[in-house]
Amino acid sequence: MTKVVLSGYYGFTNSGDEAMLAAIIHDLRVIDPAVAVTVISGHPADTEDRHKVKAIYRLDMIEIVRAISRSDLLISGGGSLLQDVTSDRSLYYYLSIILLAKTLGKRVMLYGQGIGPLAGDLARRVTRHILNLTDLITVRDKGSLDELEALGVIRPAIELTADPVLSMEPADKAAGRTILEENGLMPGSPVVGFFVREWQDLDYYKQVLAVVADRLVTEYGVRILFVPMQQQDVAAAEKVAVLMQQPAVVMGQSCPVSQMLSLVGNLDMLIGIRLHALIFAAVMHVPLLGVSYDPKISRFLESLGEPSPPDLHTVSAENLLARIGKMWSVRKEINRARESCMAELRSKAFRNAQLAMQLARRQGRE
Repeated sequence: MTKVVLSGYYGFTNSGDEAMLAAIIHDLRVIDPAVAVTVISGHPADTEDRHKVKAIYRLDMIEIVRAISRSDLLISGGGSLLQDVTSDRSLYYYLSIILLAKTLGKRVMLYGQGIGPLAGDLARRVTRHILNLTDLITVRDKGSLDELEALGVIRPAIELTADPVLSMEPADKAAGRTILEENGLMPGSPVVGFFVREWQDLDYYKQVLAVVADRLVTEYGVRILFVPMQQQDVAAAEKVAVLMQQPAVVMGQSCPVSQMLSLVGNLDMLIGIRLHALIFAAVMHVPLLGVSYDPKISRFLESLGEPSPPDLHTVSAENLLARIGKMWSVRKEINRARESCMAELRSKAFRNAQLAMQLARRQGRE
């Protein structure tokens, strides 16, 4: 039996990260239904219940050592684990898990990761050293390839693939319709979903989004729904909604991945500051418009052939409304044009799992 340990930002009820975990587990099991998966999690009981795998607590180093010692492969990722913008501590935590696995003589793969930004000199030196010990790196965008080159990571095989969530198949829309109805959005006029978050104590963009949402209501006759990807997104959404002159609905909590995909599939457009909200829209063939707070947003939209998004620090209502105006009447045609691109990205995302299982089986034979 092939045994794999997964290290990432799991168990924190973030819909994007839980979607990544679900996609990785699914794809590994497509290749080998008997694969044994252990997840290093912030909330092991929740992870076991959601994903039907064994999970261990992320700070229980004794259990982590035991799990890795018995494994054929450590998978680090997906997501943006190796960056020091949100926290130095998280960067060194994930690097320490990689180093531990190599010390125990195990193979390590970075799986569909987004690399950087890495600003600190020490962070860059340590990351370069440890990543050069790994056995395989796949990254989800070209910007991450460039970051690895700039870091001086040269030893492992490196391949450009795609974000693991892009391997997901579109979900049935029935559950999403039920969620809309439960939030008072009965079938009728179009619904535009806003996926917002807090970032670095910025407030200016909230006023911009409020103006845009009001204009969508008055000029396009849409209804506005704020959807949280993580519980703390609710407060950010409520701040935007309070600034609006027109009515809007703020969902009070996030929902499981399959329901989230279904909900997104029922939107007429998605405007997002959350990367995986935009990825959900791409998977569900829904028109999308991103606002970038991190290079990963720009990198993903670039992979779709989309223009560079406005930046969270400088975004204006006029800019967003101009982009919406260009998209609104041709949104169905845009989705059809994106189908071949999405098929290619889905294949690249699944390749992450193929490469992982090849690497794990080589370990098992040694």
